[in-house]
Amino acid sequence: MRPNPARRDSLPFKNKASGTPGEWYLGDKPDTISDSKHPILFIHGFNRSSNTWYEGNDMYATAYENGYETAFIDVYPDRSMWENGALLAQKIKEIYQHFGEKIVVVAHSKGGLDTQVALVHYGADPYIERMITLATPYYGSQLADLAYSRWASWLANILGSKNEATYSLQTGYMSHFRSETDSQPNAYQTPFYTLAGTKWGRFGSSLYWGGLYLRAYGSNDGAVTVKSSRIEYATEIQAGEWDHTTIKEGSSTFDVFEPFLQEKAASFANRQAAHTAHEVQNPEAGNYVSGGAFTGTTNETIHVEKRVYELTVNWLSNQADSNLTLTDPERNAHPYFTTGQDSDAFFEGAYHHTLTIHNPASGTWTLEASSVQKEHYLLHVSFASPLNALLSTALSSDDRNITIKTHNLEYQTNVTIDYYKNGQLQLSDMKASQVSKTDFHVPDLGEGMYNMTMNIHGSYAQQPFRRTIIQSIYADDHGNLY
Repeated sequence: MRPNPARRDSLPFKNKASGTPGEWYLGDKPDTISDSKHPILFIHGFNRSSNTWYEGNDMYATAYENGYETAFIDVYPDRSMWENGALLAQKIKEIYQHFGEKIVVVAHSKGGLDTQVALVHYGADPYIERMITLATPYYGSQLADLAYSRWASWLANILGSKNEATYSLQTGYMSHFRSETDSQPNAYQTPFYTLAGTKWGRFGSSLYWGGLYLRAYGSNDGAVTVKSSRIEYATEIQAGEWDHTTIKEGSSTFDVFEPFLQEKAASFANRQAAHTAHEVQNPEAGNYVSGGAFTGTTNETIHVEKRVYELTVNWLSNQADSNLTLTDPERNAHPYFTTGQDSDAFFEGAYHHTLTIHNPASGTWTLEASSVQKEHYLLHVSFASPLNALLSTALSSDDRNITIKTHNLEYQTNVTIDYYKNGQLQLSDMKASQVSKTDFHVPDLGEGMYNMTMNIHGSYAQQPFRRTIIQSIYADDHGNLY
């Protein structure tokens, strides 16, 4: 049965796809199939299912109309790449046996990590011709760090966002994952090609907010930075104007990666390799984060230093009807927040209440929130300011110290640590010991994740400022830090 061209998102098995992990489905077989065209296996990302490729998405129809055989598989939407990789290795062999030839994997987001585990750690490489990954976070996402941080953890708990998948996507965990994976000799056998996005979603959406938060870490698609989407032994096809959703839509990217589906990798040797090594760059300190729970009324203070040219306040809550008023230093009220529900993985289901002020007055601003029922919230303030580049952090593995780097700023810092082992919280809100004005010691509590929240406050151009830097660190069972 040929898909109805008037319904580019239609699919014959649409009503049969169960979303059960491990089940895979075949698209219609095109009338004419070229010998140069390998079958495509589409693998979905975090908190999604196989229908992400054909419901509201023309990727399947576009592949069919271009003469490709297709298959789709469901993996666990909320589990780590290790569990999904083991599952995929078995199923990819079945799909290879069905087609009688190697397949090309097109994977979105975490689906690329799931596939890489199948390739490198579970022996699926004989069945895969090449991989094309769309915004795969090879080095994790700072949004996952945020979800496990002191300020956001309780909201993430309420939303059910703290799971194996989020835990494994923390940047510290992924640094350790890269050391375990990239050191394997078979990591380089299957050609990799990557696409990255540089555009955020519409104002007030989850991807717009994600883009604002990740802006401190470089160009991004609202969920994953361009740097994280690159890996040293892959070829980057393009970093284009897609957000984390549109990058997987057929009308957006199929024509861009289609030449890499059927040609040998050598044919594209002139393409720029992603990089000989992952770029390491200290993030800019452009965020202030706070959070908590309240009933009735609560107030948050926002310090805006001189020379801030854009201020965006995002109140992330489990309530759709939060009543918010932002008051500037001249006591002018700014009550007009845009509200939208989060549809992305890390805080899916929460409500964003967003307001942007251009060229805000310097001084103390007050955000008042009221609610008739208990409300859990995360306040994120994004500053576009020259101050951002004057603050950064660095980790020293030798002495287990994390250093706050500044450029002639008067400041104070307190650092708290949430320690997790095997995904379970062991110690919460533990104060890090201060070795010097700039250095804080990472305690040796054993193997696990150390999520560090650094609250920095000080003075810039004779005005108070506040910033928050959140960093995840993984310690292995030998005490090595990542």
